Amino acid sequence: MKRRTFIAKTTSSAAFLGLGGLQVDAGSSKSRKHLTILHTNDVHSHIDPFPTVHQEYPNMGGLAKRASLVANIRKENPNTLLFDAGDIFQGTPYFNFYGGELEFKLMSMLRYDASTIGNHDFDNGIDGLLAQMPHAKFEFLSANYDFSDTVMNGHVKPYKIFWVEGLKIGVYGLGIALDGLVLPKLSKETRYSDPYEIATDCEYELKIRQACDLVICLSHLGYSYTDQKRPDDLGLAARTKYTQLIIGGHTHTFLEKPTIVKNGIGNDILVNQVGCYGIYLGRIDFYFEDVDKVGTDVARISIS
Repeated sequence: MKRRTFIAKTTSSAAFLGLGGLQVDAGSSKSRKHLTILHTNDVHSHIDPFPTVHQEYPNMGGLAKRASLVANIRKENPNTLLFDAGDIFQGTPYFNFYGGELEFKLMSMLRYDASTIGNHDFDNGIDGLLAQMPHAKFEFLSANYDFSDTVMNGHVKPYKIFWVEGLKIGVYGLGIALDGLVLPKLSKETRYSDPYEIATDCEYELKIRQACDLVICLSHLGYSYTDQKRPDDLGLAARTKYTQLIIGGHTHTFLEKPTIVKNGIGNDILVNQVGCYGIYLGRIDFYFEDVDKVGTDVARISIS
């Protein structure tokens, strides 16, 4: 049985990037399976679009426009997964008034599949986060936050496997260190573990033991820091072996296209982040074939 590998392609100003030094034609094939990954990060309670007079983002963003875009993409390809990389909360009066209820309800209406947890998602405390959980019809993934001794115990998973058209997609989540970002009275007994070590465990479980076709990390670590001791997505990518895509957040980094990093065994891994406030929607299309070739073509979609 041949090893199943993938070709990734996105629309909108895409630039072709070869993974592992290989560039492959994304032509038609009876055996090809098409998976679309959509993603957001650091939306920060921005439900409405920016005003038309806004200096930086005039009329950009807005959940209604994102919903229309996601619906159209799902019509194009029903095999679509939608993820968020954390900091759903905090940033507009919607959060101050509703405490996160509106954000979770609207994300559920868009049929998000999973999100990791950002530091601002603790802003109403761990009890406030739990209070909004009934409104979230999607998974929360965080492998390096241990909620065992908190009211959130049982509401967050380290990883989840999604089955799409016979494909096995493993997704795990990572969160940033809470010290200095979240008051202890808000996070309470939440325990933080080193994300690099936890990522190694998760990806091994998903790729080797569970035989996933694709391994994705939802990260709220941040894209890159000058302090080499501070974990970030680029450092994570360089240390992993089986993760193929890191969807990042926290640093509000606007990437024109994903960064390609050599992982711990010399293979290429994609690191992507689409800024903040729901201005862009990330899209990556994977085409799986029974061939020993891998290629990628990536971009972002403006919501305007």
